[in-house]
Amino acid sequence: MIPLALPGIVAGSILVFIPALGAFIAPDLLGGGKNLMLGSLVQLQFSSARNWPFGSALAMVIMAVVLLCLFFYARSAKKNGGGIQH
Repeated sequence: MIPLALPGIVAGSILVFIPALGAFIAPDLLGGGKNLMLGSLVQLQFSSARNWPFGSALAMVIMAVVLLCLFFYARSAKKNGGGIQH
């Protein structure tokens, strides 16, 4: 049963993972700003800390991680036949 559901689980994880990296308002509102998330850290570097080089570098690292995840997912989907098989 899990092998059949695995493409859906992976796609759902990607759909949740990517927006979660860019979210910086929701964690502040829900968590009270006690926990520092990646999106919040990037926003903090640009707004309050005025450390634009570190904020830019962190944003590029996050984007590279997301692109690598998507690349490996697309590669495995291509190798496995591209998704739903009839």
